[in-house]
Amino acid sequence: MLKECQQHGYFRGENCPVCQQPGRFLMNDRELDHLGRVMTGILRHFPEKYGLAVDERGWISLPQLVQAISRQHRGYHWLRAHHLIAIAESDSKGRYEVKDDRVRATYGHTVEVQLDLPTENIPDELYFPVTSDEASIVLEVGLKPTDRRKVHLSRTAADAHAAGAVRTPEPVILAVDTRRARANGLVIMQAGKTVFLVDQVPAEYLKRHASEAPAP
Repeated sequence: MLKECQQHGYFRGENCPVCQQPGRFLMNDRELDHLGRVMTGILRHFPEKYGLAVDERGWISLPQLVQAISRQHRGYHWLRAHHLIAIAESDSKGRYEVKDDRVRATYGHTVEVQLDLPTENIPDELYFPVTSDEASIVLEVGLKPTDRRKVHLSRTAADAHAAGAVRTPEPVILAVDTRRARANGLVIMQAGKTVFLVDQVPAEYLKRHASEAPAP
């Protein structure tokens, strides 16, 4: 359930996590899930299906996005810009960014974009999940994008494990020496709260995470 607290902003759940007040109802869980999927799909993958286009930095006009969704999904005749802002600002993973009357996805793109995201305060080590079959190959040739425009790194090994578990029950976690990589000119951007983007990672900056390293 998505609601709005007059004092503390948008939140998901029954009561505001700060003041415990019930807040103003915006949409139910089914609507929240579906609209979130539609919004993410448009911003990351298929804006043209809704007669839209992202600009070179990934932005789309909020009023145009509202109109396009309402036009294609008649049940959302009530949809307004603040509903999409609420979805973006209450997202726990930081998958969206809102600025003025525009919104964009911060990561996960398959459409061509040139994101201008923060490159400071990057952790000295980030993580990436692979399958057991992929591990030796990636450690030899490095990480390159596959189904997305960028390589997506995780803040913690646990985050990487959760991401990798979508593909394989027991992902192998690789550690990326981002301190050394950045010192040598590799540009890494912070996208969501736990996601970082890079064009590719040469093999010299990769190793098995300590918990994944084979016993001596």
